[in-house]
Amino acid sequence: MNETGVSRKRGTWKGKAEGTMKRKKEISYGLYFLGLVLLLYLVLYLLEPASIQKALRASGEVLVTIAPILVIIIGFMVLLNYFITPKTVSKYMGQGSGVKGWLLAITSGILSHGPIYIWYPLLQELREAGMRSGLVAAFLYNRAIKLPLLPLMIYYFGTMFVAVLLVYMVIVSVIEGKLIEFIES
Repeated sequence: MNETGVSRKRGTWKGKAEGTMKRKKEISYGLYFLGLVLLLYLVLYLLEPASIQKALRASGEVLVTIAPILVIIIGFMVLLNYFITPKTVSKYMGQGSGVKGWLLAITSGILSHGPIYIWYPLLQELREAGMRSGLVAAFLYNRAIKLPLLPLMIYYFGTMFVAVLLVYMVIVSVIEGKLIEFIES
């Protein structure tokens, strides 16, 4: 701690205040957007009630479909916030993570399931904690590999084709990640 009682490890009061202001601004934009969408739905309901009811039913079905995955991702985020510190993320997925960071990003990308947009908040939190952008790109790229669909793919295309494709996808994910890191620097 310094003479003002602010820990250097956690950041300064000014930095915390700026972060709070940024969050409040993001929340207000989100509320404006929500209000605009609700207003549009109301106007459209007055013009075409049957279409809006159909759209709301379809949205409800999508919500029911993604709810279990959403609960799992929220659970991951709670566990991450409780058990994993920015220091840990930096160690395994930060600038000095090396090959183990790439392997972790590739493996977790392959094993992850559900709609991709559900994973965005978790990846954002990991980036804020120190995860490299290249590893985020590798994770997202390797989500295209779906383990439950591999037997079907082998049935239609053959083992050799699938093996070559998977190796190619993993290699290209690393190249893409490195390219993103190069562009960022």
